[in-house]
Amino acid sequence: MKPTVLFVCVHNAGRSQMAAGFLQHLSGGNVRVLSAGSQPAGSVNPSAVTAMAEEGIDISGNVPELLQTSAVRESDVVITMGCGDACPIFPGKRYEDWELPDPAGKDIDAVRLIRDDIKARVVALVSELLPQEY
Repeated sequence: MKPTVLFVCVHNAGRSQMAAGFLQHLSGGNVRVLSAGSQPAGSVNPSAVTAMAEEGIDISGNVPELLQTSAVRESDVVITMGCGDACPIFPGKRYEDWELPDPAGKDIDAVRLIRDDIKARVVALVSELLPQEY
């Protein structure tokens, strides 16, 4: 059974969308990927879309989603990115908090740095979740 990972940030428009895009791409479909926000934005941050397109990953069709308790419940790993206490805690889940700046309002060079940090973290996560692949 493939593991499920949930990425959560406030607006589900930048960091969590980039992380989800990388995990879907790098895991080759061997991880179920969810992302959500405690206060979702109306659309994905255009700078995040541009930065990910530079990596060959298209997140332009993604839509920010509201965090649902059920998404946390069905996830094996929950990764929060600056959403504070908005994420419900369930015993037996693996929780990580990735401290990353919010790309909202930042220029493309700043967003690229955030993207690259996220990519490195996702690569490490994939090697933990799918050790036989690496």
